Amino acid sequence: MLRNIVDTNVLVSALIQKSFPYLIIYHHFINGEFELCVSDELIAEYYDVLQRPKFQKFHDFYIKAESLLSSIESRAVKYQSDKAIQLIADEADNRLLEIADSSNADYIITGNTNHFNFARFQHTRIVTPKQYWEEHGFPSLSAI
Repeated sequence: MLRNIVDTNVLVSALIQKSFPYLIIYHHFINGEFELCVSDELIAEYYDVLQRPKFQKFHDFYIKAESLLSSIESRAVKYQSDKAIQLIADEADNRLLEIADSSNADYIITGNTNHFNFARFQHTRIVTPKQYWEEHGFPSLSAI
């Protein structure tokens, strides 16, 4: 089973629109098709970001976020890194690399191509949601 790390921006996108992030979260993570690797810090970031007032403009955002966070809490596997990684200017993004290091994750799935402008960190591939979806032989979004 694949071990994946999902950046917070992918969760936000999954809750707002039915695109590649939605498909990855609701058709693959929720169905148990990959192990979601998290840390206490990443879970805290998920909660912090998904509770921001700017998202109230999206219909049922908070209700869907609460349900998704509950699923993450019950299904994700927590990892703790024993070393700090300082490869990216944004501290929160370095936490994803630390999880990748401790979990030996297969993928970091992120929409943040500004900070994650490299394709690999150790064993872990860094991909956009679209790349992840297409690399695993799933149909194009237009076919769904």
